[in-house]
Amino acid sequence: MTFPLRSLAAAVALAAAAFLCTAAGAAGDDAARRGAALAEARGCGGCHGERGRSPTANVPSLAGQPAEAIVLNMILFREGLRDAPPMPDLARDLTDRQIEDLAAFYASLPPGPPEDRGAPDPARMREGALLAERLNCGVCHLPDYAGQNQVPRLAGQREDYLLLSLKGYRDGTRRGTDTSMNAVVYGLSDAELAALAHYLAHAPP
Repeated sequence: MTFPLRSLAAAVALAAAAFLCTAAGAAGDDAARRGAALAEARGCGGCHGERGRSPTANVPSLAGQPAEAIVLNMILFREGLRDAPPMPDLARDLTDRQIEDLAAFYASLPPGPPEDRGAPDPARMREGALLAERLNCGVCHLPDYAGQNQVPRLAGQREDYLLLSLKGYRDGTRRGTDTSMNAVVYGLSDAELAALAHYLAHAPP
């Protein structure tokens, strides 16, 4: 039985793609295991929670965050381009591979709300939902606010951390790699930011 050359090439390409996906998955599993060991050794769970769901005020949950988003922020901390004590000091001696391993570990964890999250307030949820739609939050953060690539997950994040971050963007006190978020929330009141944070914190993770 013979196959056209084009069909054979396509079959080889599919087989190669399957092999690469399997290899990438295995490499990702190895990175996550190394990251778990490093997170335990560094005591990351003391602030961010043992399974990446933060019990600490103004400290983000990391479980289920896009790996690229974690890598970006860790590099900013390490290079002194973002100031959020004690993270710059904790990240200063991390290698690129260690940062990638930590990111792989936390990205592999199932996301979920912090245990101390309160009940949603219907009025604030409505206001926050309208704001999120008006500001097109779902364009970058995805319609379910799960995040993608270097854009962080917002759904189920700590409400106090979301509010702190939003105020930092609005007031120009949070440094990063771009100013897109500064422009998005420019001119919003404290009450509007609080409603937006409340809505996103109660979005299904």
